[in-house]
Amino acid sequence: MKEKTIYILLSDTGTLLTRLIRLYTRAELNHASIAFDDDLREVYSFGRKSPGNPFIGGFIKEDLGGGLFRHATCAVYSCKVSQRKYERIRNYVRSFEQDPDRYRYNFLGLFGVMFHVRIKRQHAFFCSQFVASAFEKNGLSLVPKCPSLTTPADLERSPSLELMFRGELSRFGSRQVPLHRL
Repeated sequence: MKEKTIYILLSDTGTLLTRLIRLYTRAELNHASIAFDDDLREVYSFGRKSPGNPFIGGFIKEDLGGGLFRHATCAVYSCKVSQRKYERIRNYVRSFEQDPDRYRYNFLGLFGVMFHVRIKRQHAFFCSQFVASAFEKNGLSLVPKCPSLTTPADLERSPSLELMFRGELSRFGSRQVPLHRL
């Protein structure tokens, strides 16, 4: 059976909110996204709906070419899956795309992570919860914990993921070798 690749992007945009999160987590990269192409043009997560307001969040298709990501650092990981699992995970994300206004950012869930308490809210996710859920709902677990307690640092340590790139996101597009060959 043919394998396909799904990419996990972990990033640090350097915003005030990101710096506050870093104070708590002590992790370098505190935002997680899922991508379905090696050029990272089709990237999804839960985050700010408006770049200027960190308190209005939900499901987003991310624009890595500017805005919050202009000066971001990142790590790009790959995960090989079967064609069938790829399609199932892609369809799971497409279901969010079809009705993006239905979904909210799970701010309350962040406190759950802090206190190690599972807080699962209907139609609400934080970034790493969304990424972990996309895999778990489709029969693949990236980390040995529930999505509602999964952090970007947990994803970074996943044995299911292979590091493909680390550095300034702006340099990612100028890499000389295609992502899958790094």
